[in-house]
Amino acid sequence: MGDDRWRPSVTVAAIIEQDGRYLLVEERTPEGLRLNNPAGHLEPGESPEQAVAREALEETAQDFVPEALLGVYLARVRRGGEDITYLRLAYCGRAGPRHAGRGLDEPIVRTLWMTPEEVRASVPRHRSPLVLQCVEDHLAGRRHALQAVVAHASLFEPPTLG
Repeated sequence: MGDDRWRPSVTVAAIIEQDGRYLLVEERTPEGLRLNNPAGHLEPGESPEQAVAREALEETAQDFVPEALLGVYLARVRRGGEDITYLRLAYCGRAGPRHAGRGLDEPIVRTLWMTPEEVRASVPRHRSPLVLQCVEDHLAGRRHALQAVVAHASLFEPPTLG
């Protein structure tokens, strides 16, 4: 019997607001340049909090300190022949100053600080519907304790080969 279980792609996102503006990244995609929250995939042996800090650093050249879980989101994206469901854990927090001389990860082109109105006006350029949803949820004051996501100690143990 084949392993045909459905598995969503687990991602993390950093929702960073400063002085009424949100930090987004502009990135190259198969559909052209798109806007996204600093985000990426959870890697093996990594907690979601570690992943979001790593992804924010890689994509913005700024340290990110998660302060709250904004929410857990499911979104289905169909591109070409692909049909992918993303499970996104979005964290809000603060970013430190930009690391001088540190480049941005491929395929990030640049970072942008955008007002909520600018984020809303740029929806056709968003990588996914979660970009605006996360900003709107942040504006609405949605916050959950970081402890709502538990990374069990077994996550950090080396895998056993059977």
